[in-house]
Amino acid sequence: MTSKAAVDDFVSQKILALVGVSRQSKKFGNYALRELTQRGYHVLPVHPVAEIIEGAKCYPSLSQLPEAVGGVVVIVPPTQTEKVVRDAVVAGIKRVWMQQGAASPEAIRFCRENGISEVHGECILMFAQPVKSFHNVHRWVWRLLGRLPRQEPTSPPLRRHQTIPSPSFRFSSPPTSQKL
Repeated sequence: MTSKAAVDDFVSQKILALVGVSRQSKKFGNYALRELTQRGYHVLPVHPVAEIIEGAKCYPSLSQLPEAVGGVVVIVPPTQTEKVVRDAVVAGIKRVWMQQGAASPEAIRFCRENGISEVHGECILMFAQPVKSFHNVHRWVWRLLGRLPRQEPTSPPLRRHQTIPSPSFRFSSPPTSQKL
């Protein structure tokens, strides 16, 4: 399950790459590009052949982006996502958001094994502020159902002069053998 910390860390990045835009404007990748841009993100779309989509210059691969990005949003089928996460490692990208339907067990495992913070199974538009319209209602319903990412449990920090309690058992001396 995705943690709230990973979600918060990802949406705090203001420069993002987006893999999954299309020349067909009604695709979700294009909608995400428009929405993220309207919410103040600087989004660099990645498309293997298109030069411009939705008025934004496209780049053929993650390694050809003109500037460093805080993360990449992936909105492609799972088999393509596996290539994207490998490309992210090569490009030095440390955060990947696999939009609902884009993740695969292999892509998730690869991210974890390679030190990439990954979010999967979540819709970025439910978390990128300000959350609007349908996504605000969707987020409210998920909160009601307990399906939003949760904060990972952590141990409270030790206070000054606080000691860690000692175990409640004591070691006894081993029995001695008596010879007669």
